Amino acid sequence: MMKSIKYMLAVFIPFLMACEGYLFEEDLSSLDPQVNFDYLWKQCDEKYAYFDLKEIDWDEKYTEYSSKLYPEMSDDSLFNVLGGLLRELKDDHTNLSSTFNVAFYGTQNLGPDNFDWRIVTDHYLPSDYYISGPFVHDFLLNSNQEIGYIRFSQFTGMINSTNLNFILNRYKHTKGLIIDLRENGGGAVSDVFALLERFINQKTLVYYSRLKNGKAHTAFSEDQPTFISPVSPIYNQKVMMLIDRGTYSAGSFTALSTKAMPSITLIGDTTGGGLGLPNGGQLPNGWTYRFSITQTLDANLNNEYESGVPPDIRVITNLSDRTKDEVIERAKLEINK
Repeated sequence: MMKSIKYMLAVFIPFLMACEGYLFEEDLSSLDPQVNFDYLWKQCDEKYAYFDLKEIDWDEKYTEYSSKLYPEMSDDSLFNVLGGLLRELKDDHTNLSSTFNVAFYGTQNLGPDNFDWRIVTDHYLPSDYYISGPFVHDFLLNSNQEIGYIRFSQFTGMINSTNLNFILNRYKHTKGLIIDLRENGGGAVSDVFALLERFINQKTLVYYSRLKNGKAHTAFSEDQPTFISPVSPIYNQKVMMLIDRGTYSAGSFTALSTKAMPSITLIGDTTGGGLGLPNGGQLPNGWTYRFSITQTLDANLNNEYESGVPPDIRVITNLSDRTKDEVIERAKLEINK
């Protein structure tokens, strides 16, 4: 489709699918806590992509967490030590999984809750709203059919020309669209391009990607550009995209891409990040892990958005008022300007 997609399919995906290949060595069986700790620490040390950006002293973390180990510790205790070590990466693409627990970070908790679907359905949408593939949508109540609202809650890989063509045709005479990505935890990156290519009029560079390819924390492949090209029909009116800390991974890729798309305005709170694609493997004791092995940079080659893509207009919803969504209200105001 485009140079960047071909690159991702040809280069990144085989790496991300492989547990025993170029990036991850063949695992050796052992139940020893120190062996498992050392194995996990080393894998992260050589292959995690964001140490420098996040200013993490990984040697210091080795000293801190290895001191918690002892020979006869239980699986639960060892899991808590290893899971705590991985949480120091502050990355929800980083997990440790066993048969009895999963360790995660929780970037959505870094900011206030900024979305309640019940408020939207009670006060902004008709009761018989439309469901087209992964989209819930309709004209906003009391907007004289001049503003369309589209809720996109998950990147399921189900965006296609049928559901998008129907939606864009339905709202083609509106003043503007609201696309609500709040609490969208991500999913299929292909949906990012399928969605955004309908809101752009020329081929546009939206970001770069690079792969961790050496043991040093600064060892990366060359930066690979990602372009989005328009696909008809194009919607040329104002687009307000709503984001929050729960907008993660593919949601952050979408938000980052809009920084190069002047027709789209981001409203809400900073996203949760998740711009590094994850891969993982298996510890000697059989537990599995993953963490980010790529970096995504904006069109100016800045990688700072891994910590979250900021909105163009910051608005926080007062959830104690069950009659109003301040983020939607601001989106309406911007469309009607």
